[in-house]
Amino acid sequence: MRPGERPEPGQVEPTRPGDTGTWRSLNSVAPSGSGGERSTAHATVHRFTDNLSLRARLTLIYGMLFFAAGSLLVLVNYLVVAVLLNALLSEESPAELIENSHYIEQVLTHVTRFSLLALFLVGLLAVALGYAVAGRALSPLQKITRIARRLSERSLHERIALSGPDDEIRELADTFDGMLERLDRAFDGQRRFVANASHELRTPLAINRTLLEVALSAPDVSPDLRTVGQTLLETNARHERLIDGLLFLAKSDRELEVKARVDLSEVVTTVLSQLSGAIDESGLSLRQDLRPAPVTGDPVLLERLVANLVENALKYNVDEGEITVRSGMYEGMPAVQVENSGKVIPAYEIEGLFEPFRRGSGDRVGSGRSAGLGLSIVRSVVRAHEGVVTAWPRAGGGLVVTVCLPVPPGNGTEPAERR
Repeated sequence: MRPGERPEPGQVEPTRPGDTGTWRSLNSVAPSGSGGERSTAHATVHRFTDNLSLRARLTLIYGMLFFAAGSLLVLVNYLVVAVLLNALLSEESPAELIENSHYIEQVLTHVTRFSLLALFLVGLLAVALGYAVAGRALSPLQKITRIARRLSERSLHERIALSGPDDEIRELADTFDGMLERLDRAFDGQRRFVANASHELRTPLAINRTLLEVALSAPDVSPDLRTVGQTLLETNARHERLIDGLLFLAKSDRELEVKARVDLSEVVTTVLSQLSGAIDESGLSLRQDLRPAPVTGDPVLLERLVANLVENALKYNVDEGEITVRSGMYEGMPAVQVENSGKVIPAYEIEGLFEPFRRGSGDRVGSGRSAGLGLSIVRSVVRAHEGVVTAWPRAGGGLVVTVCLPVPPGNGTEPAERR
C-alpha cells in the first residue's frame, strides 16, 4: 500500500514505521441527519421492549386486560344508573323533571368519579398481584435457567428433576433432562476417544519414524533408497503434525482444566523466543509492542494460541515482508494482535480461514507447510476462554488477527486503552 492511500472498505490500514503501539481496527461511520436520529430513537424503543423480562410482560398484559375490563364495567355502571334514575322519575311532571335533572347529573358525575378512583386503586392492586402470580408461575423456568448456567462439561450429571403437576413446564424440564443425559454420554465418549486416539495414532507413527531413521543411518544405503526414506520421513512428520493438531483441537474445545493468572505479554515473549530461529531464517521484519495484559486461563493453550498466530504470519507471508505483534489492553480487554503482510485476501474468505483444513490459498488438499488447523485451534482456545477473535484483511495484502479475552476477576487496575 502506497503512502497517502486510504484502505478500501473492510480493510485495515497497515502499521506504519514508528506506529507499532497503535492497534489496528476497522473504522465505522455513524449515520448522520434526521434519518440517523429516527433510527436511533427506533433502536432505543426496540431495546427497551427487548429488555423487558417475561415476568414484566405478563404483568403488563394482566394490567392492560384488567383496566380494559374495568373501564367497560364503569361504562356499564354509568348506563345502568342513568337508566334507573330516568325510570324512577319518568312519572313526574315535566317541570319536576327539569328541576331534578341537575341532581341526576351530579349523581352520575359522582358515580363516575368514584368508579374511576376505585378502578385505579384496584387496578394497582391487581398489577401487584399479577406480578407476584407471574413470578410464582415462572419460578420453574428460573430453576431451569439456574441449572443451565451452572452446566459445563464436568457438571453434565446434574439434573433438574422438576416436581409438580404434569404441565407444559414439567414437560420442558423432562425434555431438558433427557438432553443433558445424551450430552453427558457424548462428552464421556469424546474424552475416551481422544485418550484412545492419542495412543493408537501416535504410536504407529513413532514406530515408523524410528524404523526409517534406523534404516537411513546404515552406511550402505543407496541414494535412491535414501531419497525415498527422506520423503517418507517428511510424510510421516506431516501426519504427526496433523494428528497433534487434531488432538489439540479436540482438547481446546473442552472446558478448561487449568486456570492460572497469565500475562499475555510474557506468553508472546516466550513464543517469539522459541520461534526466533525461524523468524531470522525467513528474513521478515519483526516489530513488537508488548504491554501487560493479565488474563486467567490455561498457560499451555494460550501459548499454543499465540504460537499458531505467529506461525501463520510466518508461513503465509511474502519475501521481505513484515510481522507486527502487540499485546495489552484493547477496548478494555486483554488482547493480542498479530499483523502480517502477505497475499491479498478477500473479506468474504476471512470466516472460512477459521474452518479446519482451510488455508489462505483455498487449497484443502496440499499440506506441505501446515495441516490447516492453525486458526481453527485459535478459535477453539478463544472460545474455551470465553473470548472473541476477529480477523480483517490488511490493505496491500495480509491479515490482522485480534484476540480479546475477558478481564480476570479482581483486576481493579487496568492499563489505559491504546488507540
